[in-house]
Amino acid sequence: MGGNQTEYDIAIIGTGPAGISAAINARIRNKSFILFGNADLSAKVERSHIISNYPALPEISGSELNRRFAAHLEQMDIEITCERITGVYNIGKYFMLLAGQKEYKADAVILATGAQTVNEIKGERELLGKGVSYCATCDGNFYKGKTIAVISDNKESEEVDFLAELAEKVYFCPSYKTDYSRENVSRLPGFVKSVNGERHADGITLSDGSIIAVDGVFFLKQTVSADVLLDGLEMNNGSVAVNRDMSTSVKGCFACGDCTGRPYQIAKAVGEGNVALHSAVAYLAESKGKKE
Repeated sequence: MGGNQTEYDIAIIGTGPAGISAAINARIRNKSFILFGNADLSAKVERSHIISNYPALPEISGSELNRRFAAHLEQMDIEITCERITGVYNIGKYFMLLAGQKEYKADAVILATGAQTVNEIKGERELLGKGVSYCATCDGNFYKGKTIAVISDNKESEEVDFLAELAEKVYFCPSYKTDYSRENVSRLPGFVKSVNGERHADGITLSDGSIIAVDGVFFLKQTVSADVLLDGLEMNNGSVAVNRDMSTSVKGCFACGDCTGRPYQIAKAVGEGNVALHSAVAYLAESKGKKE
């Protein structure tokens, strides 16, 4: 894959077992692709003490399995693009993917985003794009000199600093332990219960019932719901609805792994990643035939 290339056959979002499986098979099928995710791969796998049901690797630890996944990627010269995708747009003949201010183009997309680890709060989805944002670099400049709330479950995110440099005041609510401090940043006690506002976010309600007025709210999540990433994606009880070939309701988009629902098993994710990639290859061949 060329380092400056921004157009691909397939874009794979997620570096858990499903995304890794899809990427390995994309390399074997000699497709141009880009793999978005975390260089440390899956935190969920890493935290697994002992995995007993992965064939041929009995009693392997999650950290060791992640190490072997990483070695496999390296052996096949598969790079990980460590950028968080904040939007996928179906243009018709291709998809446009946004990562902050960067744009990537792909003819097919495979979602391997995992299951949401944090539930949405009241007002979050309703006010998305109306004062609520998942992307600091996309929308941060709209809040220069203003007051914002930042709710984060992504310890690795550098976006808190970025937002703190722009805003006059930041109310910070992380779901992890941190000693982060800055003159204009106030750590919130408890948790945020809801985002308030009718046509635009204008405040947050905390767990103790107190209300804080803000001009905007940023959610810095490790994983956002797939239907937030891609408009028109059919969901089923919070998971991406897929057919047996891992195709979704959006033509050219496939999904695999925990984002498609239970069982949340590594073996299931790896298998679905394989199927999703082969289905994407078949879709590309069909699309090319129609164009010709």
